[in-house]
Amino acid sequence: MKLIHALSAAAVLAFASSSAFAAGDPDAGQKVFLKCAACHKIGPGAKNGVGPSLNGIAGRKSGQSEGFTYSDANKNSGITWDEATFKEYITAPQKKVPGTKMTFPGLPAEGDRDNVWAYISQFKADGSK
Repeated sequence: MKLIHALSAAAVLAFASSSAFAAGDPDAGQKVFLKCAACHKIGPGAKNGVGPSLNGIAGRKSGQSEGFTYSDANKNSGITWDEATFKEYITAPQKKVPGTKMTFPGLPAEGDRDNVWAYISQFKADGSK
């Protein structure tokens, strides 16, 4: 019985480790985010620009960043940002939300999408990590 518990614990740890790895690398994501930074700000003191501030994006509904004027497409998309939805969106924004104002062509590399999500999702609504 102890062996079964030990194996179960080892399996849980292995899964947790692989899940953390699969989530991406925030440091690499910070570099990828440079492609986004012309329009989007993040971190302490971030303000809306050409695009909305991305502070607190995880769990936020699309079209809901205070003080930013969204397209009707984004406001009415019904999206709540989570990892899977963000990665689908950032692959090809115009395909995911036809009519969005976001003209960015997307991030075709899965690793870049993983890493940028790992980076931006660590920021709370107030810009702190």
